[in-house]
Amino acid sequence: MTKYRWQASALVLVAFMLGCNEFMVVGVLSDIARSLRVTVATAGYLVTIFAVVYAVSTPLITILTNRFGRYPLLMTLMVIFLIGNTWSGFTSSYGWFLLTRMITAAVAGTIESLIIVFANDIAPREKRAMLISWLAAGFSIASVVGVPVGTAISTAYSWHVAFHLISVVSLVTCLVMVGILPRHIKHVSGTIKDQLVLLTDRRIYLGAALILFTAAAMYTYYTYIRPLLTTGLGFGTTALNWLLFVLGIMSILGNRLSGKIAERHGLTTMPRFYVMDIGLLLCLPVAMQSRVAGFGVFLVLTLIIMAVNSPIQVHFLDVAEASYPQSVALASSLNAIFFNIGISVGSATASVMLTRVGLGYLGWGAAVFAVISLVIVIGLNRAIAAKRAAVVVQESK
Repeated sequence: MTKYRWQASALVLVAFMLGCNEFMVVGVLSDIARSLRVTVATAGYLVTIFAVVYAVSTPLITILTNRFGRYPLLMTLMVIFLIGNTWSGFTSSYGWFLLTRMITAAVAGTIESLIIVFANDIAPREKRAMLISWLAAGFSIASVVGVPVGTAISTAYSWHVAFHLISVVSLVTCLVMVGILPRHIKHVSGTIKDQLVLLTDRRIYLGAALILFTAAAMYTYYTYIRPLLTTGLGFGTTALNWLLFVLGIMSILGNRLSGKIAERHGLTTMPRFYVMDIGLLLCLPVAMQSRVAGFGVFLVLTLIIMAVNSPIQVHFLDVAEASYPQSVALASSLNAIFFNIGISVGSATASVMLTRVGLGYLGWGAAVFAVISLVIVIGLNRAIAAKRAAVVVQESK
């Protein structure tokens, strides 16, 4: 195996670790609620608060640490993450568990942005989009392996044990990174103001809004995927683990699809995917009347709802490298930042809808966010086309 493949594998392992920590809570939400003596709706706010802290801390840490070397910064944040996750495994009250989740959330976003910076540096240009899609797939692999295994461990033993397992994976990941990642990668330092100018570009803030509302559409139903599969569709606990496994496989395939789209078409084909999302989400309440139809809708949604992931990440990096080189690290973090803001919006919407209209109608709330995403992606493609036309005109003078 070449050095590049080993490095790429190490970065995917980091993504897997982050995904296990963040998403496993969804699979064991009911167990956490019962153990910590709170309602499922209250436990659901763990997802919301994690996402809010993630979204707020990521730009702050990324901007304020821009002057430091990428490698020592990444390793320092990894150690903080390991401490926070290990502490999560020992908590027995809602308040302490919430605090430990906030600690891991505070550093997870910057870790994610840094591994994207490393990927952008070590990957040959023609392989960059595919490696970025593999980083996203690392989160999906966490869904395939981490979430079902975490759910199974929680059911058989305790959700505390599941968090201890993540700590083991985190420790192994740190050791692998020490041995394989480059110690020095190029980066351009800049003041806070110099970095934030990136956000004034229409191609950037429309892209950020697209990620936010796409994530909101997904998490308006995915926050309560376990109750949807059990209470809504009537599947038992044993079947649940296999169903989550299958959904995870579809998520991996979706990320691979995203990489192919980024390599060939970029964002131009994305409106078609949002039209499909809207149709499926509107049909979800009816599909929930049948186990086969309901689960089939979840399968297709999982495949296509995050097809935008790699194209938008490559878009952010391309804009930053061409026009704002001092903001590449910030650009690499935008996907994670606004995705988690979207998670907080979607999970909060889901919690409100769960108490007011019931489990079966979460899809309609998600469809509203998907419609907003469709409008935004059309506007973003027009902004990209306008910029390209302006550049052509300027170069022809």
